[in-house]
Amino acid sequence: MFTMPTMDAREEKWLLEEGFNGVENSEYFVAREKLRSGEPLAYLIGTMPFGPLTIALASKPLIPRAETEFWVTKVLHELPFVPEKILDLCAGSGCIGTLALHTFPSAHVDFAELDESHHETIRENIVRNNLPLKNTSINGGDLFEHIQGGATYDLILTNPPYIDPALDRTQTEVKMHEPHLALYGGAKGMEIIARIIREAPRHLAEHGILVIEHEPEQCEAVAKLAMVNGFSVTHYPDQYGVLRYTILKRLS
Repeated sequence: MFTMPTMDAREEKWLLEEGFNGVENSEYFVAREKLRSGEPLAYLIGTMPFGPLTIALASKPLIPRAETEFWVTKVLHELPFVPEKILDLCAGSGCIGTLALHTFPSAHVDFAELDESHHETIRENIVRNNLPLKNTSINGGDLFEHIQGGATYDLILTNPPYIDPALDRTQTEVKMHEPHLALYGGAKGMEIIARIIREAPRHLAEHGILVIEHEPEQCEAVAKLAMVNGFSVTHYPDQYGVLRYTILKRLS
């Protein structure tokens, strides 16, 4: 009888093949022990796919999720216009903005990430995917704080910290190894999201669109904030049928 290998066995096989070219050397055995103790496979391999891209994770930013890849791809391919200026807000690894630049290589893409230890990772991901670094700017600061020259954008894409500490479905391994700064969004997980919605209008072009990833339980709060800040709002499900992101459009 054929028996499916366990997830642990498959992850060890992926680690060996992807991280060590199939060679069981001493470094592999050290990495395997880290994997068995709960360290994420993506960090141990050092990269992971995100759509057609390979995303480096050397600085250990938030590991890109399949749900994020799904909605970003869908939004980029269904835009009613070709954006000239795009902002990846709370950028982390820069996977969202890098995919936007891959989709629209003539666009200018800015990245805003508070933790400056990830800035070199963002730069690496642009370069390793053969995208034009000259069409980008990487900024630190708190949300829009360091956006240069009061820039406005056709499209702002963000996967902000949005986990509600009181409704915490986060796996133990994620809590242990991934950056809490990128996970937890304060009271009801809404503190960062609320600031983004309030501050975004002055950074959006007249026809601009803001897209936010969030928990399904946050849809009502997102909608209320959107309406009082001059946006129309539509919630959308991810590939698993869970309401995962909202498109906010400026009202004329």
